[in-house]
Amino acid sequence: MNQTFRSSDLALTTQAAEGLPRRRWTVAEIEAMTKAGILDEDERFELIGGEIVPMNSKGIHHETLKNRLVYHFVKTVSDDYRMAVETTFRLSEDSFVEPDFIFFRTADGLAALNPRTALLAVEVADSSLRWDLGRKARIYAGFGIPELWVIDAVKRITHVHRRPGLEGYEQIAQHGEADMLASTSVPGLRVTLSGLDSF
Repeated sequence: MNQTFRSSDLALTTQAAEGLPRRRWTVAEIEAMTKAGILDEDERFELIGGEIVPMNSKGIHHETLKNRLVYHFVKTVSDDYRMAVETTFRLSEDSFVEPDFIFFRTADGLAALNPRTALLAVEVADSSLRWDLGRKARIYAGFGIPELWVIDAVKRITHVHRRPGLEGYEQIAQHGEADMLASTSVPGLRVTLSGLDSF
């Protein structure tokens, strides 16, 4: 948060009282506040239904695995598909998330990325595992993202979510680090966590 607009001892979050209305923000308003310097560009949060949700800092397990995956995906993904890393993925007028990876068709392009063009979201989780497997997975499903992988960066277990519905994903399977993960939404996308190159 830009310190010009607040004292350093004022907490960034509040615990709103039950039943009290809260102001609903839009993606455009958040972008304007960032541009104006009210919000810091490096501040980590997502916008869910108009509410700002602070994100935990990323641990070394997360960063190590994410970077190994970047290297692997860049080398192996077909030219017909692209990925964005830690991009602001706009779901609606009042919601955005920042997945570690989001895959889409090259022909669709990053500028047109939205819930209809996204094929696979990958979340690498250490401190955020509960959020990623719970509410965030339901958000992805509610917006119809065909496939979601939530990778536990500490235990090296991948939770593969498929068949999105309004209440969440109908098919969820767990895979160990020695299992081959193969996307059903991005043809040819495969990875075995135990076989990743060191980084």
